[in-house]
Amino acid sequence: MIRDLVAHNAKWAESFEHAGLPTPPSRKLAIVVCMDSRIDVFDALGLGVGEAHVIRNAGGIATDDVVRSLAISQRFLDTEAVFLIQHTRCGMQTFTDEELASALEAETGQRPTWKIGAFTDLDQSVISSCNTIRSSPFIPNRDKVWGFVYDVETGLLREVSTPADDPASDAS
Repeated sequence: MIRDLVAHNAKWAESFEHAGLPTPPSRKLAIVVCMDSRIDVFDALGLGVGEAHVIRNAGGIATDDVVRSLAISQRFLDTEAVFLIQHTRCGMQTFTDEELASALEAETGQRPTWKIGAFTDLDQSVISSCNTIRSSPFIPNRDKVWGFVYDVETGLLREVSTPADDPASDAS
């Protein structure tokens, strides 16, 4: 499997056309999204290479590492807006933090020191993650944070959290 991926990369690189793209994303946008393999972020949002930073993790939740990445993205790479996407039928809704922490402790003898972030209420999880980003002193542009739920059955986005200063705004 890995060799197939490397072979594909070699063939793809033969017609590579992204050399010279600037490091900052052209749309000044950072996207926080779940690592779920059913979400093709670039196709779903009509984005091209070099247009947005994409930060993925289990659940698309605003962890300390997401805040770290957003702080770097905004402070040094010119992004101004955050688009957070969680999704239906997420694996993070199938267990509790305690279940995973206990299983890891039973297997390794140690409890994780990191926040697990399992959730039952998808909309509330989106709102909570958006609020974490909006309240972080490390992120300079906290007023442009949108939260959405992606439906894995239809491919459609549903807005859950809009920037407080402009309820009818869009991330133009």
